[in-house]
Amino acid sequence: MYKVFIVDDEAVVRDGLKRTINWQEHGFELIGDYANGREALDVMEHMVPDVIISDISMPFMDGLELAAAVSRKYPYVKMIILTGFDEFEYAQQAIRLKVSDFILKPITAHEMRDLLHKVKREMDEVAQQHEDLSRLYHQLKQSLPLLKERFLERLVVNGLRTSEIEERFQYFGLAPLSPLQLVMVADIDDFGMRTIRTDTGHDTEILRYAAFNVFEEIAIRENLLLFRTREERLVLVFSGEAEESALYERSYQIAEEARFYIDKFLKFTVSIGVGQACRSAEELPLSYRSALSALDYRFLLGKNRVLSILDFEGRPAFENHSRSDWDRQLASVVKTGSVQEVHQLIHEFVADLKESMAPLDSCLLHIQKVILSLMNTTRELGLEGSRQIQLTDVYKFKTLDEIEVWLEETVSSVMTSIADNRNHYTLTQIRRAVEYIETHYAEEKMSLQDLCRHVLMSTSYFSLVFKQHTGETFVEYLTRIRMEKAKEMLQHTTMKFYEIAGKVGYGDPNYFSILFKKHAGMTPREYRDRHAKES
Repeated sequence: MYKVFIVDDEAVVRDGLKRTINWQEHGFELIGDYANGREALDVMEHMVPDVIISDISMPFMDGLELAAAVSRKYPYVKMIILTGFDEFEYAQQAIRLKVSDFILKPITAHEMRDLLHKVKREMDEVAQQHEDLSRLYHQLKQSLPLLKERFLERLVVNGLRTSEIEERFQYFGLAPLSPLQLVMVADIDDFGMRTIRTDTGHDTEILRYAAFNVFEEIAIRENLLLFRTREERLVLVFSGEAEESALYERSYQIAEEARFYIDKFLKFTVSIGVGQACRSAEELPLSYRSALSALDYRFLLGKNRVLSILDFEGRPAFENHSRSDWDRQLASVVKTGSVQEVHQLIHEFVADLKESMAPLDSCLLHIQKVILSLMNTTRELGLEGSRQIQLTDVYKFKTLDEIEVWLEETVSSVMTSIADNRNHYTLTQIRRAVEYIETHYAEEKMSLQDLCRHVLMSTSYFSLVFKQHTGETFVEYLTRIRMEKAKEMLQHTTMKFYEIAGKVGYGDPNYFSILFKKHAGMTPREYRDRHAKES
């Protein structure tokens, strides 16, 4: 039951509300009625209601003054104002004082019951939320492992203030970190030769958990902090070694142990980056970033390795001694060379990058420059519909060796498309040439140069491909067409031989007769006489 006060200077209103409303039926208990706000406020020192239904205009302390006092001292009490004044400024004041309802008089018993029903529903919802606190506390306890991981991730990735670190370590029951400290980052290379079901993702989650379990056993044994990042990487935090050399040696041994067990028993590989030592928990992000930098060298050196930042930070600053013309050379070989030549060029390009020991970003920039050149080449050759290449494709791979294989496959596909495209274009041009010959064979001065100008090809290249596609040279093909046309005229017309010679492109009838006999094995006259007898 929710407890209610009625505050109104008119006794008849108070009596009417008491008599016409069955308070208990609506879930309320009327515990007091008062003639002004001051009386009600005095009683609230000893007895606080859940709801106050008050008039706005009363002596000593009106409804708005009461609402202001209740809001300051008892903010959880619901305040309902009844008034006969339809003034906007009253409504504004009521809103500022967080009054639950502002209702104009006269109000009927039916309207009051509806109002009580609405208020009860709102208060039930609030009560339910408070009752859910115990459930939330239970859920919080269940979520503590995940919350701890997210805290550790913020600590190592972004960094936190000393006060927050101490407070959170105490909350999660973690032992304070002591100097020196170091961060190690492990990333799964791939899942080996297994057949992974990509539709559900269950297989990869099981394998990731198996790798986490290996690291967890080591972390418990060595008293290390372990968590997973949102990028599915595993992070170990070492602490407590006074000497840097001892800390590096310990971290390297543990990293090598974890790498070995995952490779041997789980049959897939991880690469591990070991960061630089730091002296306080606030400096852990520096160690984390250096561990990621060490892990980046997997791109050049390959998978299944422990990579310590100490092995790389002493190197001189990277200078770009790599050749700058790889992109132009690749484009040239793709257009005119063989697949073997292209593969050799890609192999030399990758070897050049490895030798340079360039940072990951610089390597990717060089590779994307080569890819951009390849994309431009395909567009120049009209291959937009062929295999799609994107600059972002390089981010799918974790090592330079994988990119080398991908580049070889991609370029082979492009060169196959180029060859197909050339064959299609050449075949089209040969067809145009054949049509031109069959249309213009009667022109005595028709030449190879005329034909090549028509099909936009050089005479040497045209002669080569024409012979490949037709089995005849241009002259042989033209002569055969002319002789076939001459045979048709000898069979079906009575034209003179010199007329037929002119019709098929020969101004000299004697030369025509010689060619005809060479082609048909008989003179034009003999051919016509034989055909006449057979008919």
